[in-house]
Amino acid sequence: MKRLFLLIITIAFLGAQGKAQSAATPLSLQDCYNYAMHHNYAIKNADLNVLIQKAQIDETLAQAYPHVNGSYGFTDYLKAPATFVPNSFFGKMPSNGFTAVTFTPQYSSAPAINASQVLYDPNVAIAMQAKKTILESAERATELSYEAVKYYIYRSYNSLVIAYRQFDILKTSLAYARSIEHDVQVTQATGFAEKIDVERSNVQVNNLSIDSMRVQNQLTLAEQMLKFQIGMDVNTPIILSDTALETRKQEAQSLLLTEESYDKVPMFNLMQTIGKLNEFNVKRYKLNAYPSVMATGGIGYNFSTIDFGDMFKPEKYLFYSLVGFQVNVPIYNGHVRINQLREANLNVEKTNNSIDSLKQAIDFQVTSSRTSLRNAILQLRSQRNNIDVAEDVLELARKKYKAGVGSNLEVTQAQTDLLMAQNNYFGTLLDLVNAEADLKKALGLLK
Repeated sequence: MKRLFLLIITIAFLGAQGKAQSAATPLSLQDCYNYAMHHNYAIKNADLNVLIQKAQIDETLAQAYPHVNGSYGFTDYLKAPATFVPNSFFGKMPSNGFTAVTFTPQYSSAPAINASQVLYDPNVAIAMQAKKTILESAERATELSYEAVKYYIYRSYNSLVIAYRQFDILKTSLAYARSIEHDVQVTQATGFAEKIDVERSNVQVNNLSIDSMRVQNQLTLAEQMLKFQIGMDVNTPIILSDTALETRKQEAQSLLLTEESYDKVPMFNLMQTIGKLNEFNVKRYKLNAYPSVMATGGIGYNFSTIDFGDMFKPEKYLFYSLVGFQVNVPIYNGHVRINQLREANLNVEKTNNSIDSLKQAIDFQVTSSRTSLRNAILQLRSQRNNIDVAEDVLELARKKYKAGVGSNLEVTQAQTDLLMAQNNYFGTLLDLVNAEADLKKALGLLK
């Protein structure tokens, strides 16, 4: 009965594990990019910034369209103002005196519609010319956000793949170390092994157990970091599908042959767009010296009376209409425009300097990243050879131990050497991945 109960529990546990595995979301590196484009909050805000910029452009350009406003005014003079008329006008005495006369009716009403149209305004004219460039600057800034998100996803994803591979190797090594520990304990019980051999095996098992727990904790944090960067719930189970580490070397070598081009780098494109906007500012302040012209017009009705009831008789209202235009001529504003123009010219010069400096920075980043990548490729080849040698040594030590002509000390030492070689290999592989990410970013291949 007890065995049957354990069998049921085991089957239930395995079934639950199978469901958990099937529920896990498979993610390739491209899947992570695609997911981040819709769920990462930095990306969402970058896309919203483009929409905000479009709204601001439309808001500025709206000044070029007619503006129509309706109005209605009603006045009740509780005490109407008086006008002083000379007494001589009425033939009153004294002739040099004045008589207060009220001409204003108590009630007045004036509904009206007024319209205006900008015929020429330098600011509106430049805004219409710069519309495309302003929108382009927002899109370039968005590309910069995309690049930053993809850069960190690339590093996190590949680091997690490497960590999983390390964890698998540690688990395999730990299982074999426990097997050796058991064999040594059995051998000691029969009197063919010493206590120090058992203790040495215990130490190795303990060290591997601690390393396994440490790497497992790091895996959890690294996985949560990847989910955070793509905007996924940290509790969502995932499975990484791009785990072919062996192809990294070939991809890295092909990346070294990629030609450098400033136009592919989002930051360079953004700086160039900022330079264009600064040039539009120069043009705008120059044109501000010219007059602006606006056409105006309006229609309406007005009526005044001393009888409040007449206010509701439309036939008594008098119609009027008007058209006109207004010219604003800048004459003197305390040299404000001149200083604005000087500042705009200085900003153009400053942006040009920043572009030249950015070119140097890109050249340095490309050169530095290529050097790091070449070094990682060379070291990776050497570390791979070290692993092959360490595996041969371990295999020989195991065979000697099974044949009874070797000691577990040789096996333990060979196992330790192999783990060290593997850790060095994965460390170099991580350097290669990071150098790849740096070079791709420097070349503008992550936007």
